[in-house]
Amino acid sequence: MGVTREDSLVLADDRFARFELIEWWDQARLQDARILVVGAGALGNEVLKNLALLGVGHVVLVDMDRVELSNLNRSVLFRESDEGEPKALSAAKAVRGLYPEIRIEPIVGNVLAEVGLGYFRWAQVVVGALDNREARVFVNSACAMVNRPWIDGGIEVLQGIVRGFAPPATSCYECTMSQIDWDLLNQRRSCSLLAGRAVNSQATPTTPTTASVVAAIQVQEVVKLLHDMEALLGRGYVFDGAGHSSYGVTYPIDPGCGWHEPPAPIETLTDLDSDTRLATVWDRASGILGGVDALDLSRDLVAALECPNCGRRREVYVPLPRVSWEQMRCGSCGEECFPHFLHSATADDRVLSRTLRELGLPAWDVVWARLGEEIVGIEIAGDRPLRDSRTG
Repeated sequence: MGVTREDSLVLADDRFARFELIEWWDQARLQDARILVVGAGALGNEVLKNLALLGVGHVVLVDMDRVELSNLNRSVLFRESDEGEPKALSAAKAVRGLYPEIRIEPIVGNVLAEVGLGYFRWAQVVVGALDNREARVFVNSACAMVNRPWIDGGIEVLQGIVRGFAPPATSCYECTMSQIDWDLLNQRRSCSLLAGRAVNSQATPTTPTTASVVAAIQVQEVVKLLHDMEALLGRGYVFDGAGHSSYGVTYPIDPGCGWHEPPAPIETLTDLDSDTRLATVWDRASGILGGVDALDLSRDLVAALECPNCGRRREVYVPLPRVSWEQMRCGSCGEECFPHFLHSATADDRVLSRTLRELGLPAWDVVWARLGEEIVGIEIAGDRPLRDSRTG
């Protein structure tokens, strides 16, 4: 039976009509989908473009960098007029041009410091378009803590890789790390603050063709996850653009990895926000657990900086990536300071009198309360900026 002119007109009137010809396709799932994209470089550009063309309805985009002319040879969303603008803002604007109905929330910031775990819990799927191990380790831990799958992508010249993780059921990013990977990461973490900043500023050579292929596979995995199809979880796809000897790989769960126990439950408290004192979080958690031994923070905070030369100590209370160049140097003698970290708080800690904002935690974060072996997460949801539908 042929297609009539009336049928053709109906197809032409529907933006996503060709997708609906796919037997299992559900456009409503894409329209309602909530995707967190971390990174707006070459990979992130292609990921965002594909999400927009597919009609994904809700996206949060995180990136800390600004557009440079050197980005234009592999970033489809940027133009010369965007030079100097935050990548997250420029990319979000371009994505809205591709699909005006998309609700995209750009965050100009470092995912390690300025993105609360509430964003990860809001998302159905997290997409990593990152270029360093430290950020991947953080995204992996955040997804594991809130029980969300994530699709990692990596590119270098003509090679690329896509990997999917959904711990505790599957292997996670840390399960794929070799001892060399851990040694390099720990070496960077043990460097001075100034040396660490220099290492993190190094670039990776990439091409737009490889980015296009790898990002397309990443978004295809997102589509499969949204349709409850078998996806690339606990597995990887290695793209060899030089010889096209691409292949799949399976990653076993590392028995020594700590992300494969069932995640702790999380209580969403909408009456707590960034201006809530940590002592109040303690009291609320105590009411849930019947007591609290300690509150664990979602990330390491630098509580103070101390000069090894003159002994001058300054309280700062910020995540490590937000320690400024000026703060790193002693104001008295110019020597580089070393950090004192804050990981958790107990009943007699004076930091309980500080608000979450004063401690340097980002908005919409999760604080973890411990009583013996029992743990519960407290989602600080009072200043949650996203108001679209979500599931817990």
